[in-house]
Amino acid sequence: MPIAYKILTSEQADALRHNNFAGAPADIRDGYIHLSTAAQVTETLEKHFAGQTGLWLAAIDLEKCGAALRWEVSRGEQIFPHFYGVLTMAQVPALAPMERAADGSLVLPISL
Repeated sequence: MPIAYKILTSEQADALRHNNFAGAPADIRDGYIHLSTAAQVTETLEKHFAGQTGLWLAAIDLEKCGAALRWEVSRGEQIFPHFYGVLTMAQVPALAPMERAADGSLVLPISL
């Protein structure tokens, strides 16, 4: 199962749990939900969520995103997964509060 990640506020995690997460304000503005691979998620956290607390990390099963998933060039000419739809818990095998390991690295709910 290929996995990508979405960083969420507590309110956004609640919306996802109720199967109606259409995106954060930046997602809605851009017309898709920004996702990050395991290799990209720490940089996304540091760039867009620095200093924020109460964050959650959703693991997204990319196979369950179907044709609504597109891999597109974004930050730093990297290819990022973008989801053009509404995320539901059926696509999320794991949702957990954001945490760091003892070495400071991000703990991923699922790492494949």
